[in-house]
Amino acid sequence: MQKQASSHKKAQIAVLAAMIAVTAFVLEGCREQAPAASAPAATPAAAPAALPAAARSKEQAMNALMALPELKAWSARLDKESGGKVRGALIEYDATPKVIDGKSYWQFSFVENGSDAAHRWESFLVAQSGDEILVDDDTSGKAKSLEQWRREDKPMERQSPGT
Repeated sequence: MQKQASSHKKAQIAVLAAMIAVTAFVLEGCREQAPAASAPAATPAAAPAALPAAARSKEQAMNALMALPELKAWSARLDKESGGKVRGALIEYDATPKVIDGKSYWQFSFVENGSDAAHRWESFLVAQSGDEILVDDDTSGKAKSLEQWRREDKPMERQSPGT
């Protein structure tokens, strides 16, 4: 029984490592892509009065997260301090969108991805429509706005997963 549990745990770790590797690959590709040319602005007369917000794909949600100054700084710090052995990455921690007040959010965690394990730094909720990003607060169990998170948690001062 012990051997079977050990094999199961190894399989889980292999799956997690594969997910992190794919995420890191996608993020690296996103960093190398040139920004898309912006579409010409619609004239006010041609725009309908109220358009629903465009749906955001998982890839767009990940790009929005990695564009946050905090995640850019964390990624750069991890890379620099480890000599490239540890990377910042995003993993989807639940494929089922979380619904808050009738709005659906993609669920991602920023992790410190080392050769032996991934350590979670923070979890985020990215709106599937619109541009809202929330921080999943482990202490209260409620989501915080980016502004509240920045004010209360001071993420730019963070040095490790537990701080």
